[in-house]
Amino acid sequence: MAVIFSLSVPARDGTRYSIIMPTDYPKMYRVRQQFSASAIEDVQKAVRDEFAQRDFSGKIRPGQKVAVAVGSRGIHDIVEIVSVAVECLKDMGLDPFIVPAMGSHGGATAEGQEQVLKHLGIEESTVKAPVVSSMDVVSLGHIENGAEVFVSKDVLETDHVVVINRVKPHTAFRADVESGLCKMLAVGCGKHEGALNMHKYGLAASIKPAAELILKRAPVLCGLAIVENSLDLPTTIKLAAAEEFVEVDRRLLVDARRLLPRIPVEQLDILIINEMGKNISGGGIDPNVIGFWRREGGPRTPDFRTLILLDITDQSHGNALGIGVVDLTSKRVMEKVDLQVTYTNALTTGIWRAVRLPITLENDRAVLDAALRHVTDISKVRMARIASSLSLEYLWVSEAVMKELKGNDSVEVDETPLSIAFDANGMMLPFEAPCN
Repeated sequence: MAVIFSLSVPARDGTRYSIIMPTDYPKMYRVRQQFSASAIEDVQKAVRDEFAQRDFSGKIRPGQKVAVAVGSRGIHDIVEIVSVAVECLKDMGLDPFIVPAMGSHGGATAEGQEQVLKHLGIEESTVKAPVVSSMDVVSLGHIENGAEVFVSKDVLETDHVVVINRVKPHTAFRADVESGLCKMLAVGCGKHEGALNMHKYGLAASIKPAAELILKRAPVLCGLAIVENSLDLPTTIKLAAAEEFVEVDRRLLVDARRLLPRIPVEQLDILIINEMGKNISGGGIDPNVIGFWRREGGPRTPDFRTLILLDITDQSHGNALGIGVVDLTSKRVMEKVDLQVTYTNALTTGIWRAVRLPITLENDRAVLDAALRHVTDISKVRMARIASSLSLEYLWVSEAVMKELKGNDSVEVDETPLSIAFDANGMMLPFEAPCN
């Protein structure tokens, strides 16, 4: 489709590589959303302060074991948060260890879940506590809607449990309690069996009563709830006692929903996403950003008509849950997909549409060409490119979108045109965001 020419460019090490420069692709323009930069300046101090404000003296004894439940999400500063929590527990005379609390992620294997934590930077050498990974669970019985509640044997049989999780809108349902401390207990700490049962009977109806049952039966000491701002930085770290889990989840979800970043337009012909992954969103690509209709049906809001995916994060370990919302991708992306891991996650959640496979073409250039063939006037195409559904401070848009955003006070527009370029293998090269 596009007229192209090849340009030889020197790399930093002196070698040269070829870039394919299309001459008739739309020019793109960088825009920056004006998100609030309010965030916790010293995360380690914030964690220490939360522990210092609580008196656990009547609940603990020196030498007792503490399971610190940590999930698979790419929470900002998660290594620092976990390591300081471990340090605080040790200062209290306790003996902490890390338990993966991620349902069926990591292929629903003990080894896979340990590897997921390692890829996030969480291992004994970094957080100063051993990782104990097992898929063994114990049934606690059934809740009113019929769901059987399971909990990790390591969690149930230790002296104390500390839960660490981010509070945010869920990617599959709406309720007053969504992702947070309760979900970590009911789904994450339930391992594969627990996650399967929670999804089978509906997360919205199951999470709170299941968490309340676990709180009655398991030795939960406290939880650290984290809220991140639109820049993916922690703006709240709140320590909650076991009896406060539901209320803290409910209250912080209001803040998290308000801070959720979004694309600043409602209509696009083409949306290009650099990468997806489980460390970015539980849905791989957050439906809160690209529209629930792509997976669940319903009103097409926002209406991004063709969705292109360029990559999957290494931290996702081949888990491509969510790729079903994508229209077009490349062979290189599909070669990264681990179908066993992906299908295990989908079979657990029951969201089959999340793993339907997109049209797969030779490379990024072929993918973009295919998308543009269905635009009647390329000079007026409404196109945007984002890093991921989590990183939305900077995005790149075509001229038609740029002109619309010039009147938006919450967006900075750089009117310097940028050319879409590919390497010799047809991989689309990144537009670099400026260093802050």
